[in-house]
Amino acid sequence: MPHADPAAVARASYQAWVDNDREALEALIGEDFRFTSPYDNGLDRAAFFARCWPNAQQITGFEFVRIAASGEEVFVTYVGETASGKRFRNTEVLTVRDGKIVSAEVYFGWNLPHAAPAGGFVSS
Repeated sequence: MPHADPAAVARASYQAWVDNDREALEALIGEDFRFTSPYDNGLDRAAFFARCWPNAQQITGFEFVRIAASGEEVFVTYVGETASGKRFRNTEVLTVRDGKIVSAEVYFGWNLPHAAPAGGFVSS
């Protein structure tokens, strides 16, 4: 099966976002897929595409900070960039089974440049 390596599947999925290629991403997402983030709790495949895919038009690139596979899980930290020039950093844990992503957990990061000064923090 193409892209059977979990890290390769992960990389291909991020490229589909950059290419705005929904068909390519759909081919990599399993039918039993679940998506969880700070704003989403276990969305199924259809809800994920309805809620998240419209953002693809804004994504212009991903710079991978780290990609580490451990069995079926792939840990990805990236800096993303949007068409407006906004940069952001997230970490995701993808579960890949039989060449398909069956789960994605997204941990939102921070905007770049960071809102806090070096060695400091942002008051709430």
